[in-house]
Amino acid sequence: MITKEQVLHALGHVEEPDLKKDLVTLNMIQNIEILPGKLKFDVVLTTPACPLKGHIEHACRNAISLFVSKDIEVDINMTSRVISTEAAQLDGIKNIILVSSGKGGVGKSTVASNLALALAETGAKTGLLDADIYGPSLPIMFGVEGARPASVQTPQGKNKIVPIEKFGLKLLSIGFFTDPNQPIPWRGPMATSAIKQLFGDTDWGELDYLVVDMPPGTGDIHITVAQSYPISGAVIVTTPQHVALADAIKGIGMYQMEGINVPILGVVENMAYFTPAELPDSKYYIFGKDGGKRLSESNNVPFLGEIPLVKSIADAGDNGFPILLDADEAVSQAYKDIAGRVAQELSILANRV
Repeated sequence: MITKEQVLHALGHVEEPDLKKDLVTLNMIQNIEILPGKLKFDVVLTTPACPLKGHIEHACRNAISLFVSKDIEVDINMTSRVISTEAAQLDGIKNIILVSSGKGGVGKSTVASNLALALAETGAKTGLLDADIYGPSLPIMFGVEGARPASVQTPQGKNKIVPIEKFGLKLLSIGFFTDPNQPIPWRGPMATSAIKQLFGDTDWGELDYLVVDMPPGTGDIHITVAQSYPISGAVIVTTPQHVALADAIKGIGMYQMEGINVPILGVVENMAYFTPAELPDSKYYIFGKDGGKRLSESNNVPFLGEIPLVKSIADAGDNGFPILLDADEAVSQAYKDIAGRVAQELSILANRV
């Protein structure tokens, strides 16, 4: 008869590639069930967006075959439980991810929107907060212009905003409360007060990830958010040209300042290259090549991936149907890969604490 101890001994030889510890030590092996001729167990990953899911499952099967039996049928249920550090939880939100850039026009909002969708597509409970007070774009990009969030009263008698739900995401933007044709001429204190309301006066419910689309630059809103809430990490978006990289460096430096200390999850290079439809194997580096990679290397932070310059990405946002939802577009896979890398980095950070 096979014993539970034999199974745990075998799976103790399988290492989680990112965390550099075995699955048994990490308590990732659950619900072992031994039946005649069959073995069943769960592998509880740290995120449903784990890009190494297939590799881990294959390693488990090999370990059982090598250390237990080659003849037994192995039924592995690959599941997940998103983790965070205790300090990174806020009212049921396990991880808060800031998507930031040093300057405007680099596609930060597009990256934030598709990153959130990619995380949600894996099964993670995900929210998207548009914190770009002066230029909110979420209502347009998700086709929810004119939407007005409802409110709900808590048992303590406090009114909370209920996010709009679309494409499996919980969405909130200052654009839901303002006239889209009018500017928002707010001074710093008014803007930061509005941000605090969007964060703290919203009934987000239980979320694995809250993706926050930050305004460009390194101003009041960035400092307020970073110092007021338990931020898990920041994603820096840049384009390859020197002027964008120079501002992105300032963005990285701000988050690393004493008193802020937000971990940098990595760099995304947007508009990395152009590939004409009639020349699918060609890449034209219109704004320069590998600027994001060099930025990540020089600042010792991960490079999360690159997004090509494709007209359909802009068209998708303008039409209220983000590109990730278009299964025929190869670019959607780039966003999914980036989401997997972000989830990996968060898991690594959580397990270091």
